[in-house]
Formats: sequence, structure tokens, C-alpha cells
Amino acid sequence: MRGRRIGLSAPRRFLVDLLHLASRVPGVPVERRMHLGAVARARDEAAPRPGWPAVFLKAFARVAADVPELRRAYVCLPWPHLYEYPTSVASVAVEREYRGERAVFFGRVDGPAERPLVETDARVRVLREAPVEEVKCFRKLLRVARLPRPLRRCLLWLGLNLPRSRPAQFGTFGLSSYASLGAESLHPISPLTATLTYGVIQASGSVTVRVVYDHRALDGATAARVLARLEAELIGPICTELRALAAPQPAGV
Repeated sequence: MRGRRIGLSAPRRFLVDLLHLASRVPGVPVERRMHLGAVARARDEAAPRPGWPAVFLKAFARVAADVPELRRAYVCLPWPHLYEYPTSVASVAVEREYRGERAVFFGRVDGPAERPLVETDARVRVLREAPVEEVKCFRKLLRVARLPRPLRRCLLWLGLNLPRSRPAQFGTFGLSSYASLGAESLHPISPLTATLTYGVIQASGSVTVRVVYDHRALDGATAARVLARLEAELIGPICTELRALAAPQPAGV
């Protein structure tokens, strides 16, 4: 049977190279069933209503501010060691259409722990909705993807292993979720120290949340405690911020 050859698009080449490097990372998943009914109700009443990615980004970054292991990375230059960053930079995986093909792009959100939810949500919406060519990190991804494969992989490897450049190139943690499509990822593959994913949020607010962590940089017990703290952060400060966004009731109601 004869089929047809399909060349790899620039976004597909970049993804293949990234997965090649990620395959060397001993990523281990850990999950927790969370009960976020109060958070879901507060989000429904907020105006404007932030998307769930922004909610999880800010909550996880706030946890990372208190858990230094989440701000560390295993790097190889000039020798293998752990490097700790002062703040978090989120890498968000988004599906975009590019030249007639649906492709995965990775955009960054700096300092989500310190930003208001509405501002973080606005930045995520830019990654999802702005023309691909107008998003700086997407343009850079496409430029790298057009280089010869040995040079691409060398540049990506250097970006991951030169400590000071790593956050600007890849971020300090990742977020990837298919919840809006009614599905969930069981084990996203990533070269980052921690990648957060969550499933479909039920009407009751129940949801499975996972962290895939680089075992070279942190351990399973730490990841389990991180998930417990993440739930507390969501139902505490994040829920409070969402309630503050609720539209005021008209006078006399």
C-alpha cells in the first residue's frame, strides 16, 4: 500500500527536538484529587472571569515562592549541579493553527505569583488568540525550528543547561492541560523541573491535578506536599482574589 510523505512543519520539528531532550529527563508523575467547588463558584461570579489556566498558574507560582525546590533546575554546565532561581517563569503549552496545521506552541508568563489574576489571564489569552507572528516567543520558536537539526538541538540543549538563560528560553515550570477539550493528560513529557496538568473540573469542583517532576531536582514526597499546598492556595488566597472580582450587586437588590 502506498501512502504519501508529509514533511515536518517548523512547529513539529521544534516539538520533536524538545521531546528528544525531554526523553532524557526522569519525569515522575504524582497526582491529587482536589475539591475546588468554592473556587469554581467564585470564578463563575467574577467579572472579568479568569480562565482556569491563569488560576492554576498563579496558585502554583505562589507555592513555588515558598518551596525553593520548584525553582531549581538540574543543569550540566559547567558541571552537573542544581541552580535555584529567585522567581518563577511559567511555560504554557497552547494549540494554535499555523499555516493550515494545528500545532503546539510554548509561551511564557513571567512572575505569575506577583501579577493579578486578570493580568495573568490576559497574557495567556494573548498566547492563545494573538496572531502567531505577533507573539515574540512564537517567532523565536519558528526561527530556531528552521535551522538545521544539529544546530537546533545544540541550541536547545544549551538553553536548558546554561543556568542564567534557561528561564528566558524555557521557563522554570510548565502548564499543559486538555481539560477544555473534555480530556486529561496522564503524563506530559517535558524537560522542566515541574509540569502541572489538570483534568476536567466536575460540577462539584472535583478535579484531578498532577505534577510531573524531574527526580534529579526534587523528590516524590516534596511533590506530594506541593499538591496539598496547591489545593490550600487555591481554596484560600486565590479564591479570595476571585471573590473580590465579583460584580457588585445593583443598589436595592
